[in-house]
Amino acid sequence: METTTQITTQCYHCGDNCSDESIHIADKIFCCEGCKQVYLLLSENDLCVYYDFDKNPGLKAKGKFVSERFAYLDDAEIQKKLVQFSSGHQTNVTFSLPQMHCSSCVYLLENLYRINPGIIKSQSNFQRKEVFIVFDPQQISLRKVVELLAFIGYEPSISLKDTVTKKTATFNRQRIYRIGVAGFCFANIMMLSFPEYFSSGNIEQAGLKTTFSWLNLALSLPVLFYSASGFFVSAWKGLRQRFLNIDAPIALAIVVTYARSYYEIISGHGAGYLDSGTGIVFFMLAGRWFQDKTYESFSFDRDYRSYFPLGVSVISNGIEKNIPVTQLQKGNRIIIRNEEMIPADAILMSGNANVDYSFVSGENVPVQCSQGTLIYAGGKQVGSAIELEVTGDVSQSYITQLWNNDVFHNKKNTEKSFIHPWSRYFTLALFTVAISTVGYWWMHDTSKILPAVSSVLIVACPCSLLLSATFTYGNMLRIFGRNKMYLKNASVMETMASINTVVLDKTGTITQNQTSGIVYEGTPLTPREWRAVKAITKQSSHPLSKLIAASVSGGDDVQPTIKDFTEVAGKGLSATVNDIPMVLGSAGFMRECNHDVITYDTGTHIHLMMNNVHMGRFTVSNQYRDGVAQMAHELQKNKIALFLLSGDNNTEQKNLQKILGASVPLQFNQSPQQKLDFIRSLQHKNKNVLMLGDGLNDAGALMQSQVGIAVSDNAAQFTPACDAILDGGNVKLLDKFIAYAKSGKTIVTASFILSILYNIVGLSFAVQGLLSPMVAAILMPVSSISIVLLVTTLSSISARMKGLR
Repeated sequence: METTTQITTQCYHCGDNCSDESIHIADKIFCCEGCKQVYLLLSENDLCVYYDFDKNPGLKAKGKFVSERFAYLDDAEIQKKLVQFSSGHQTNVTFSLPQMHCSSCVYLLENLYRINPGIIKSQSNFQRKEVFIVFDPQQISLRKVVELLAFIGYEPSISLKDTVTKKTATFNRQRIYRIGVAGFCFANIMMLSFPEYFSSGNIEQAGLKTTFSWLNLALSLPVLFYSASGFFVSAWKGLRQRFLNIDAPIALAIVVTYARSYYEIISGHGAGYLDSGTGIVFFMLAGRWFQDKTYESFSFDRDYRSYFPLGVSVISNGIEKNIPVTQLQKGNRIIIRNEEMIPADAILMSGNANVDYSFVSGENVPVQCSQGTLIYAGGKQVGSAIELEVTGDVSQSYITQLWNNDVFHNKKNTEKSFIHPWSRYFTLALFTVAISTVGYWWMHDTSKILPAVSSVLIVACPCSLLLSATFTYGNMLRIFGRNKMYLKNASVMETMASINTVVLDKTGTITQNQTSGIVYEGTPLTPREWRAVKAITKQSSHPLSKLIAASVSGGDDVQPTIKDFTEVAGKGLSATVNDIPMVLGSAGFMRECNHDVITYDTGTHIHLMMNNVHMGRFTVSNQYRDGVAQMAHELQKNKIALFLLSGDNNTEQKNLQKILGASVPLQFNQSPQQKLDFIRSLQHKNKNVLMLGDGLNDAGALMQSQVGIAVSDNAAQFTPACDAILDGGNVKLLDKFIAYAKSGKTIVTASFILSILYNIVGLSFAVQGLLSPMVAAILMPVSSISIVLLVTTLSSISARMKGLR
């Protein structure tokens, strides 16, 4: 009698079974035309390395379908809801892709530009299962982008019900079900095992021992095939990618325990260890659930909870007031001045908009917009003030995403994962210890091999090694934010820990402009001329311009005509206001504008020219921020070199020497380029420089320094050149911020050493057979949770000790 065995062939692309081999290319078999077409697409674009990351990594593909399902994406109103930015040559959009599951997915999604040249860039976020796509709308439409994603098996999840998604608490029912099944079976197996325990394995009633053993076996099956399935799936995925992940030793311990138990029960040689086996699964699942809950409670989601020290000027009933961007709502009327960032999508209501989208697109050619035009968040106004009506809520997550985008700035302080380099060898070392344990007990007592090896595989905890840095810096990010310092990412803290030189700007950085006095000296001005002065200074976001505008009373009810507004960073303003040519700025700026009427200048002055006539000057009395002197003293006490660079003259030299110390080098009349060159010269001397300055005038210096901190006084001045934004009222805490960053590095090192010691002690007990697998299953999540609690507590205590709240 002949028997035939049908061998199923798996699809080369997605791994599904093929009904026949009719669809193929050479020796590669496909289950459908869709998978074949995707393979051809990848092959044509030299992307077949996609299949090297994982075997059969693809998803069931759609192939060359002709469908009108995505026709709605051609509608302009629908596009406005989905698109984050759009210009003639670039459109930005983010899609949710629930199908993203492995490194192959990331590789393919980040190489979409090789499939279609209309896609400029695609960047995946594996943790959030999102892809950020930049494409050229002249080459490919939004609809075609979505169709391409669907074609290769990653159809986006698009919801038009709510364009602003808020994070909600997630509830994983499957996890609860798995814990419930494991707990029920474990409890009953323990109850059925009591007779075995109390009788020392000698149950007198005939057949009772066998009955209990087989009942235990039956109860263990749901635990093995359902509750423990997550461990096996995770371990298998890691092995397929040739990587031993955290679940590999746990899965092996479960398999060894169950295999030995089933062998003893079926052969009649014993009752097995199913109480321990189900206990391992139950305690591991329960421990991880509690572990995740602990992590959530220490979550440092900056997009929604952290302080973002930017403000915006809102007009309500003719009254202008400054509010935090977090309070901005749809329908608000806002004023955006020269060099200020637009915090939310808005419609231009009045003024001449000249929007620089370099922060968003990388292109620094300003776009001229007419009234009624939609202006996207992240743009920067260049020119006179404009009035906008907000059409969407502020997305701090989008602003932060742009801030961290290395396409638009240099590579310093880029976001990275804080995983200790030694931790990748942890699982390999663990298997080495397990094999050594087998060898030891094989020579001494074979009955202890199973419990000892199981305990070794379970008790070791790489979680604490992997997460100590993440949670230390994460909690510190939250504490920095609570003290009104917003960091671009956690990498900035690591860099701050190595700072040995601080460079300070003066105006708007260590001076407190709101309380500074200002006096006009010169030719008396008419009410019409005073209105013109107020009009030109209101166009600028510079601290001194705001100070002059605030000192001029009245004039808000008249809207002047402003033409040809120009602002030169750190120097001055020029414009034509109501047909009056005006220049306002420093003496040097007057000379550059061919107004050589100033023969000397001995104070902190802003000069005024009207109709080519020098009218007079505004004298500013500097008021320094509280606590600056103490901050400077503490920095020098901690052996951090201090420098001051100012664009003003040296009138304030004596005051500054009293505040900062006579030994602090002071340099005056410094242009933005000179500041940048000075910092570069310090770096050539192997100095790690922190620059604290004005985000508008000091952008170059902030970018050049290792850490650039822009000081904000509730203004919408924002530059991607900076690594952090500090509220002006907390400049006095700079020394404490640096000391706190240094303590974070110490905490991470200490927690790493503690984790190593825990694993050494736990493994030593397990190897000697002094630790049962069930106890090991309890200790593993407990140790991980303990490390997280420890590092967050230590970082909080350190903050208190440094004077932070």
